[in-house]
Amino acid sequence: MSKNKTTKYFKYAIGEIVLVVLGILIALQINNWNEDRKERAQEQELLLQLQSEFQSNLEQLDQKTAMRDQMTDAALTLLHNIDHPETRDADSITKHIGLTAVNPTFDPIINDINSSGRIQLLQNIDLKERLARWTSEVIQVTEEEQAWVFIRGNEYLPMLSQKGFMRNVLNRYWKDNVLAAFHLDEGTKTEIDLGNSKKENVISSILDDPLFESSIAQCATYAKLTNSQAVSLRHRIVEILEIIKQELK
Repeated sequence: MSKNKTTKYFKYAIGEIVLVVLGILIALQINNWNEDRKERAQEQELLLQLQSEFQSNLEQLDQKTAMRDQMTDAALTLLHNIDHPETRDADSITKHIGLTAVNPTFDPIINDINSSGRIQLLQNIDLKERLARWTSEVIQVTEEEQAWVFIRGNEYLPMLSQKGFMRNVLNRYWKDNVLAAFHLDEGTKTEIDLGNSKKENVISSILDDPLFESSIAQCATYAKLTNSQAVSLRHRIVEILEIIKQELK
């Protein structure tokens, strides 16, 4: 102190502190930059995964929607045959009954990004909100499907079996390759000839059955309602895919 070195010492000490703080700040910034770079890479990976999954969901939804459109048209044709016996044709009726007896349920890929916390990797708030609502929106479609699943399994198919008509329906499935839509791998081909039932008047006994008429009316109703929900769900998927596409750019 006698040599007036105090001021120089404090200046040196402050300079050292400043350098240390700057070094820490620079290290933290580099670390944050590295972490952000890793997260952005993980986000891109997640976006590509979501893009693939929702594209698959879209394709499946379109396929099931087309099948339900066929169900609706077939059911309306059968109701016309019920009301107008003079229009009945055994081969046509067998085909249309077969189209109403299918069960095209939508089984989408449900990503676990919400429960796993990976959704926080996404920067787009709109996309995060849409993904958070995805499961509940799928339920709106599947609820209508399950109503027909119950009627089909507990009333419709048992009645067709009791009437001895399931053989004709299944044989028509194989002839028209309807079952191809249910193969795990596209293009898989399986053939079998079951032949038709030799029982007489089976067509009239089915069409004149009140339970058949009720089942067919419910088939058309639930297929139409489900497809109405599916239209909205399709819009959601297309919008999500468009956001993902922009984010990937």
